Amino acid sequence: MLTRIAGGRVVDPTAGRDSVSDVWIEDGRIVATPDRGPDRTIDAAGCIVMAGGVEVHSHIAGGNVVLARLLLPELGLSEPDAPNPHGSGRDVGLLYARMGYTTAVEPAMPPVNALATQLELAEIPLLDRGGLCVMGNDDQLLQLLRDRESADAVRDLVALNVATSRALGVKVINAGGADAFKDGAVRFSLDDEVPAYGLTSRTILKGLLDAVEALKVPHPLHVHCSNLGLPGADDSLIETLEAAEGRRIHFAHAQFYAYAAVDKDNPLTGGFRSAAPRIAEALARHPNATLDIGQVVFGQTATISLDILRQFSGRKAASPRKWIVNAGDAEGGGIVPFRYRDRGPTSSLQFAIGLEMMLLSPDPERTILTTDHPNGGPFTAYPRILHLLMDKEARDREVAAHPKVAAERSGLAAIEREYTLSEVAQLTRSGPAKLLGLTDRGHLRPGARADVAVYRDQADRTAMFARAHRVIKDGTVIVEDGEVVAWTRGRTLQLSVEADAGMARRTESYLQGRFGAGLSSFTVPDAAFPGRRADEPVFEAVACRT
Repeated sequence: MLTRIAGGRVVDPTAGRDSVSDVWIEDGRIVATPDRGPDRTIDAAGCIVMAGGVEVHSHIAGGNVVLARLLLPELGLSEPDAPNPHGSGRDVGLLYARMGYTTAVEPAMPPVNALATQLELAEIPLLDRGGLCVMGNDDQLLQLLRDRESADAVRDLVALNVATSRALGVKVINAGGADAFKDGAVRFSLDDEVPAYGLTSRTILKGLLDAVEALKVPHPLHVHCSNLGLPGADDSLIETLEAAEGRRIHFAHAQFYAYAAVDKDNPLTGGFRSAAPRIAEALARHPNATLDIGQVVFGQTATISLDILRQFSGRKAASPRKWIVNAGDAEGGGIVPFRYRDRGPTSSLQFAIGLEMMLLSPDPERTILTTDHPNGGPFTAYPRILHLLMDKEARDREVAAHPKVAAERSGLAAIEREYTLSEVAQLTRSGPAKLLGLTDRGHLRPGARADVAVYRDQADRTAMFARAHRVIKDGTVIVEDGEVVAWTRGRTLQLSVEADAGMARRTESYLQGRFGAGLSSFTVPDAAFPGRRADEPVFEAVACRT
């Protein structure tokens, strides 16, 4: 069927488009203007037409997400029949699709829990999705680095973990920090040493950076730095960026590192101020770097992280006063409930810093909108965040309503910049897709997957982005005026990487010795996903870079 989306304002920064024109769809793909008439026309007059949104970092599946629901069941409560971002996979898919998103990535999938995570991801409807394989605190990797085995051996182990977990990329969380915590460390930085292995965090980071480059993984190494959320954390981010030495690197939830110590001599007592200008300047100097924001919004949430060192330290601020820290094999995990207090001084400053980072960005395509759901707040806050980025007057009213510290310790109030629709598309569409190496989405050029969001053009950008007029997934209309009209199944995107047979044998022996179970117990087989038609597979391969 040939479909014409007619008369909308088409915004696609990858093609330099921002004008009233048509978008044509056939067989689930965007096509060039044909020489025949459409079989179906979708009237988009008075609307904004963009590619479907792409989420790079949202905790939507996995063991720690389940534990968070068990620890804080009240977070999942909502009005009767109202979907909840902390709820089921069905709710997650619906809420993303309602906002015009068509792809979402779970950023923390330990290989040991990959099957459970992938089963949950497969139950999220309406979206394509993927998971990032977490390495950097696992014994086998640290043994290879300690024994100074070759870079090829490290590469082969990374490839094996990506292949068996069916991941889309690789993430490292406070490299070595979780293992150091088990030996009593309470703070861990880039050049600190993991006691049990005699390795610095820098050594582990470089080993993974080299492996990701050698494998030509499209998505750069996804890095959660040390010292998250502490005054002086900006030093950790900048030092890590310099350690990459020009290799591609992506920084997760960077707002939590944009905290410069007010008193360098007493960082934990003097509080913090915004380091957004410093990080924006570093981003401008290092074209190899990208980041997502981790924007803080107000209200009750549960922080979820495999950074057990920081979660254990943060347990004292738990609200309500209950928490879980699991120091299991490799990373373990921590769940700490937290309330970002509306009009609270610290929360207000964090909120201001996130917006400031995006507004100071030298390149919105390398500065991705996230809330690190649920750590900074729910992903359903995106429409309001976009409104504030686009509307200086609304932003000024918001800042004025918060304690003075938000304006005094950040530069947000002085920024005149207002995001354009093209920049919004870079922040939420083309940038995330490019970052993940997904060349078939994030744009509306011929050949792209027909993932399209159509919004009524409203001055109230919050309302506009909260409920899309129409959302099209693979050429099928799935949402009309915020309501799902077709419950489609998406695909789980996995990197097409070949595992080395020799490393597979080594890992089989290692796992048998450590767990009494072999490699087959830590893989994600097709047999775990029965009942899907042959023309509706669960997984879709994404090619490595050439």
